[in-house]
This record gives sequence, structure tokens and C-alpha cells, in this order.
Amino acid sequence: MKIRTGFILAAILAATTVTSAFAQGSGADTYKAKCAMCHGADGLASGPAGKAMQVPAFNSPALAKATTAEMIAATTNGKGKMPAYTGKLTDAQIKEVVAYVRTLQK
Repeated sequence: MKIRTGFILAAILAATTVTSAFAQGSGADTYKAKCAMCHGADGLASGPAGKAMQVPAFNSPALAKATTAEMIAATTNGKGKMPAYTGKLTDAQIKEVVAYVRTLQK
């Protein structure tokens, strides 16, 4: 019985790990395809497009203190020079991208 329970727990843990890695991978992939051109691969907006449009770095004080809901709203509806991604990305993709951006802020 203990072996069977241990196997089930290991299977659940493995499935959770794969799901988490997939979600982060999806956010990273979407970020690279849709966001990195302006925000930069590292989120510092130090490339030509980021500098030209004066894109703030994700580690800037203003963006570091932004709530997840605020970041989702900015991505969905657009903000300043950033276009709206509603209709271009699903709600799930936007949440995954914001979760990925949080990893760039660390």
C-alpha cells in the first residue's frame, strides 16, 4: 500500500511540475514573439526600439510596484505607446506573459 501511495504522489508531483514548466514556457514563448522587440529579451528595454519609444524597464520602480491586475489591464487594453493585445492574445496568454514578466523583474 505504501509503494502504491508513493507512486501516486510521485505521479501527481511530476504532472504538476510539467504543467508549471509548460505554462512558463508558453509565457516566455509569447513574450519573445510579441513583447521582446520593444521590452527586450531581458525586460530592460535597452534595445533600439525600447530606447526610441522610451519603454520603461520592467525593473523600474513604477513597473515593479504595479499589481498583476494592472499589468494584465495594460497588456489587454494598451497603455501609452503600447498597443492593446485584446483579440491578438487570449486572456490565458496575457496572464502567462505577465507571469513571465514577473520572472524578469527578479
